Amino acid sequence: MRVLGIDPGLTRCGFAVVEGTPGRPPHLLGVGVVRTDPALDVPRRLVTIEEKLSGLVGQWLPDVLAVERVFAQNNMQTVIATAQAAGIAMLVGARQAIPVAQYTPSEVKAAITGNGRAGKEQVGHMVARVLQLDAPPKPADAADAVALGICQVWRGQSSNRIEEALRRVERNGGHHNGSLERAAELSRRQVERVNAATRRVGRRRS
Repeated sequence: MRVLGIDPGLTRCGFAVVEGTPGRPPHLLGVGVVRTDPALDVPRRLVTIEEKLSGLVGQWLPDVLAVERVFAQNNMQTVIATAQAAGIAMLVGARQAIPVAQYTPSEVKAAITGNGRAGKEQVGHMVARVLQLDAPPKPADAADAVALGICQVWRGQSSNRIEEALRRVERNGGHHNGSLERAAELSRRQVERVNAATRRVGRRRS
C-alpha cells in the first residue's frame, strides 16, 4: 500500500509518501511541505495547495490519502484555515477517485507510540525509529504527515484490491507481473467468503 499522508495547513501543508504493508517496516519515499504566500488572499492560497497536492498524486500515484482530522482548538482562525486546507486535500483525493482516510492527532499518536497523549518529540522519535532515519523529518508539519502515512499503513486496509493493483501497474509503467490476476483472485475469494457467510446467516434464520 502506498499512502500520501497530508498534515493540512494554510501556510505549511506537510506531505509524505509512505509505502508498506501491515506487520512490516514501511518505507519513506518522499516528504516535504507545501508553502503558500501569506500575502495572497485565501482562495489563491488554496489553489496553490490544490495544484501542489494534485501534482504529488500524479507523481506518486498513491493508493490512499491519509489526512489529519481537524479538531477544535482555542484559536478558531487556525482551525478554520486548517479545515480549509483539509477540505482541499479531500477534494484532490475525490477528484482522482482515491480513498481518503482521516485520523485525529490522538489516533495517530496511539498508532505510532501506543500513547494517544504522546508529545510531538516522542512521535518524531518513533517515526525516525520505525523508518530507520537518523532524525525525524523537519519541519514538524512534514513529520506529522509521515506519522499519518505510517498510521494508515498499519491501521488502514485497501478497500479495492483491483484499484490498488491498477495503480501499481501504472507506477510500474504498465508491467503488472501477475498483480492484476492476484488482486482479482483475492477479490473473488473475498466475495465468496461474504456470500458463504450470508448463506449461513440465512440458514440460521430459516
